[in-house]
Amino acid sequence: MNGRDLVRAVNAVREIGTERGRRAWRAALRHRRADAVGLPRRGPERARVPGALIGTEPRPGGGVLRFARSALLVRVAAGGAVFWSWDGAGATPSYAVVGDGPEPDPRAVLEPDTGGGWRVVSERVTVAVSRHGAVEVRTPGGVVLRRELPPRWWEPVGARSGGRDGVGDVGDVGGSRGAAGTAGGGREARWAVRAEVPADARFFGLGGRADGPRLRDGVYRLWNTDPKGGFGPGDDPLYITMPVQMVVADAGTHLVFHDDPWDGRVVLREGREGAGSGPDRPGTCELRMDGGPLRCWVLVGTPARVLQGWSALTGAPAVPPAWALGYQHARWGFGSSEEVRRVVSGYRSRGLALSAVHLDIDHFAEHRVFTVDGERFPDLPGLARELREQGVRLVSIVDPAVKVGDPLHTAGRAVGPAGAFVRDARGDEVRGEVWPGECAYPDFTDPAVREWWGGLYAERLAQGFSGVWHDMNEPVSFAPFGDPTLPRSARHAMDGAGGDHRSAHNVYALGMARAGWEGLVRLRPDERPFLFSRSGWAGMQRYGGTWSGDVETGWEGLRASLALVLGMGLCGVPYSGPDVGGFGGSPSPELYLRWLQLGAYLPLFRTHSAIWAGRREPWEFGPEVERHAGAVLAERERLRPYFLTLAQLARRTGAPYVRPVWWGAPEDRALRDCEDVFLLGDALLVAPVLEPGVERRAVRLPRGCWYDTATGRAYEGPGQVLLDAPPDRIPVLVRAGTVLPVRGPGGEGVALEAWAPARGRTGGGVLVRDAGPGFEPGVVERYTVRWVGDAVVVEGEGGGLVEGVVVRGVDVGAGGRGAGGGGVSTGGGAGVVASTDTAGAFGYGPDSADGVGPP
Repeated sequence: MNGRDLVRAVNAVREIGTERGRRAWRAALRHRRADAVGLPRRGPERARVPGALIGTEPRPGGGVLRFARSALLVRVAAGGAVFWSWDGAGATPSYAVVGDGPEPDPRAVLEPDTGGGWRVVSERVTVAVSRHGAVEVRTPGGVVLRRELPPRWWEPVGARSGGRDGVGDVGDVGGSRGAAGTAGGGREARWAVRAEVPADARFFGLGGRADGPRLRDGVYRLWNTDPKGGFGPGDDPLYITMPVQMVVADAGTHLVFHDDPWDGRVVLREGREGAGSGPDRPGTCELRMDGGPLRCWVLVGTPARVLQGWSALTGAPAVPPAWALGYQHARWGFGSSEEVRRVVSGYRSRGLALSAVHLDIDHFAEHRVFTVDGERFPDLPGLARELREQGVRLVSIVDPAVKVGDPLHTAGRAVGPAGAFVRDARGDEVRGEVWPGECAYPDFTDPAVREWWGGLYAERLAQGFSGVWHDMNEPVSFAPFGDPTLPRSARHAMDGAGGDHRSAHNVYALGMARAGWEGLVRLRPDERPFLFSRSGWAGMQRYGGTWSGDVETGWEGLRASLALVLGMGLCGVPYSGPDVGGFGGSPSPELYLRWLQLGAYLPLFRTHSAIWAGRREPWEFGPEVERHAGAVLAERERLRPYFLTLAQLARRTGAPYVRPVWWGAPEDRALRDCEDVFLLGDALLVAPVLEPGVERRAVRLPRGCWYDTATGRAYEGPGQVLLDAPPDRIPVLVRAGTVLPVRGPGGEGVALEAWAPARGRTGGGVLVRDAGPGFEPGVVERYTVRWVGDAVVVEGEGGGLVEGVVVRGVDVGAGGRGAGGGGVSTGGGAGVVASTDTAGAFGYGPDSADGVGPP
C-alpha cells in the first residue's frame, strides 16, 4: 500500500458514517461485482513471437513482411513519419490520428537488407526489419536511432491467432483489425515490446508526469488517474498519460507513439557509455500493454521538425482567445455573486491585471452540472455582463457525471436507442458516486452522445460564461478501495466498434473535450472556444489545453508544475499551466510569489485553490508581496502580444510556447540534463526560483549572446552564469538580435522591441496580430534587425525601416559587457540613436525555428 492508498483508506474509514461515504462504498462494491460478471477471465495463456520471415509484399510507402506467426506492415508517409503495425492493425480508426492519416511516400521503396532482412528506404529515414522481426529506425546516413526487438504476445488458449489472421491479407483486414484492437471487447492478447536507444539518450514525455521533464529510470503507468489529495514528484500516474515519448540523443531526436489507449506500463532505463574501450550499454524502453493493437508511429528530425510532424499527424493545437492569455483567478469556494464582486473589486482597486474569474462546483445547484444556485447567484448573466464591462470574463467548470433522477439525466436517457449513458455488461446504467451524489456517465465515444452533450453548453453561454474547464473526467467515481473510476467491464460505443472501459478509459476525456469544443463552435461559430481539460489523451490539443490538477502546495509542487508544462508541450499540448500556489494548502508569501513569477511565463496563468485552503489573492500575503505581484501581472500583460504570437505559431508548427532549454541544440548534453530553466519561444530564457531562500542562482545558457533583461548585461553561451534572483524577480534573459512584440504605451496596441545583434550578425522576429475573436489565422509579420554603421535598424519584410521600435543593448552589441543602451527608430533613414534607458526591459526572440522566422 502506497501513501495515496493509505490516505484513501483512512478517509474511507472516516467517511463510512456519512451518507456520501456509504454511497461510495456501495458504488465500489457494485463496480467490483460488475467486473466479476462482465470481464472475461484471463485463464491460461500462450506466448507468441513473430517467428521467421517467410515473405514480403511491396506496398505504397513500404510493404508487408510476413512471418511464421504474424505479419508486419511498414509504411513511410509523405511527410517522413514512419508507421508500422503487427497482426493487421491499421493506422485508423484512431482517436489520436486525424482523418485517414497521412498519405504514403510514393518514393519510399522496400528492398533487401543485409542478414536476410529487408528495409524501407526514403529520403528522411530508413526502416530496417530483421528476419526475426526486430525493427530499426535509421537516419539516411545509417545511424540507428531506435531498435525495437521482436514483440511478444500472450494470448488466451483456444483463441485464434491474430498473427495468422494478419498473414491472410494485412491490407484488407488492417482497418477492421485496428478497430477491434482499439475497441477491445473480448479476451484481448496482452503484448510487450522492448526498444533500445543510444547510450547517451534521454527520455521525455509520456503525458503529464510530476517527475520530469527528463524521465529517469522507473515504471510509468498509462492509465489516467485522479491521485486525490494533491500530488508532487514521485506520484504516478496522474490525470493525463500518453504512450508518447520524445527521445533525444547525439545521433538525433525522435518521437515514438504507440497508438493503443489500453492500460499499460512503460519501464525506462537510461543507458551508460563505456569508459575507455568498454562497451556502451544502450538505453531501454519496455512497453507492456493489457490489450489493444500493436501499432506505432515514429517521427525523426530536429525537435521543431518532430513536433511539426506530430501536429500534422494528430491535429493542430487550438488557439485560445486573446483574453485567455492573461491572468485568471479561480477558487473552489466562491460562495456567492457578492464574493466574486469583492475579489474582482480588490484587483481593480489595486490596479492589478485580471482577465477571468473561474467558478467551481459550488456555483451549481447541489453540485449538479449545467445548473446554477439561484440563491447565491441570483442573476448570473447580469454578473457576467457587469464583469465583462470591466474586462473580466467568467469561466465555468463542467463535470461529466450527471446526477441520477435529475432532468438532465432524464433527457440523456432519451438520446439514441440505448440512451446517453455508459452501461454494464447486463445493459444496466453504470452508477458512481461523485459530488452531486449517485451519478451516471455519458458515453463520449458515441457520436450521438457527443452531439447531445455539446448542445448543453448553450445553457452555459446563456448564463454569460465565456469559457469552460472540464474536471473529474478521468472519469472519477469516488471509491474507498479499488480503482476510482468506472468498472472495466462497462460498455462503450467506441464510435461503432464497441468495447469496454479497458479501451475507453484513457480516451474518455478526449471525447468529452471534442463534444464540448464542437458544441461551442456550433453555438458560436464566430468565436474561438476557450476550453481546457484535466484529463485527456494524444490529440487533445485539437480542442484546447490542460492544467496541472491538484498539485500539492509546497516547493516540490512548484518544481512539478514546470515539469508538467514542459512534458505536455513535448507531447503536442502547448497550452497548459499549474494551479499557482498549489491546490490544497496555504503557501508562504515567498512560495506564492515564486510560483506567481513562474506562472507569468507559462501559457495558462491561473491561481486556484481548494475550499479548505488558503486564499490566493495577492493582497492576502502582505503589502510587499502585493507590490511585487503587481509588477509580475503587469509584465504578463506587456507580454500578451508575444504569447498570442506563440499561440498562432503553435497552430502553424506544433512548437510549444514553453520549450526545454535544449530545444535548439539537442546535441548539447549539458542542456539535455538541465531541468530548471526553460525557453519561452525562441527568445526568452526563464530561470525560475524553485527552492526557498534563494536570491542568486546558476543559469545554464544555450549558445549565443544573451542579455539579462533586468540589468542589460550580456552573457555568452554555451555555459553557466550566476545571476541575481532577488524576491521581486526571477532571472529572465533575451537572445541578442531579436525583435519582440509587446503591448504598446499605455497598454494599447502592439509595439516592437529589439535587442541588438552582435556586430556582423543579423537577427529578427515575428509578430502575428490577432485577427479577431474568430478562427482567422492572422497575418505573419517578419522583421529583421541589423547594424548599419553605428546604428541598429529594424526593417520590415519589404526592406523599409520600421518606426517607433525601442532598441536595447546597443552598447553591448558594439562590444561592451555592461548595461545595454537603447534607442528609438525615427524612420526616414535616420536609423537608431543610442541612449542608456534599459532598466527593467524585457524581450522576446525570433521564432526562426518555428519555420516562420525572419527572411
